[in-house]
Amino acid sequence: MTLLLAIYGSPRQDGNTAHLLDHAAQGALDAGAQVRPIRLRDLRMAPCLEIYGCKAAGRCVIKDDFQDVYDLLLACDGIMLASPIFFYSVSAHTKILIDRCQALWVKKHVLEKAESRGQLHRRKGLFISVGATQGPRLFDGTLLTVRYFLSVLDTALWRTLLYRGIDAAGDIDRRPDYLQEAYQAGQELARALQQGP
Repeated sequence: MTLLLAIYGSPRQDGNTAHLLDHAAQGALDAGAQVRPIRLRDLRMAPCLEIYGCKAAGRCVIKDDFQDVYDLLLACDGIMLASPIFFYSVSAHTKILIDRCQALWVKKHVLEKAESRGQLHRRKGLFISVGATQGPRLFDGTLLTVRYFLSVLDTALWRTLLYRGIDAAGDIDRRPDYLQEAYQAGQELARALQQGP
């Protein structure tokens, strides 16, 4: 069965991105995928300390909840990541996860000597984000970060759902069209993964 990770990056338990990801996860479930939620706000996960203990075996040496997340990142077939925009970037919780994946970058590019260009990714990822402003470049920096993060996980950024003007708790509930779009994206991602590369 297809395993999808649903990574919740919001510091709010029931925030706008969480509601969107809930709908995407339900869509994936209804399409026959197995969905494993990861709520970053509930994990004990330190930031990367750049001690490069990962150079020994490609695994982070900091002993905390990232160890379990690391195994799931390697085992899954696809990723759904949701984070609100904070100062034109992902949330601190999300960035900690991304930075801890330096161990996977080391595994891939230092220990296994994989080429970083022209690679075909075997997995697909969906990124969901909301931001308060209407700025035309609101998501530009974030998308670059997310693309590189997914790339080290051998995952292509398959689709994005990016919504402006969403800030206060509950704003997303006034946009059933966005919630439906998230549900459909989850369904379509699960089906795309089931069909293979």
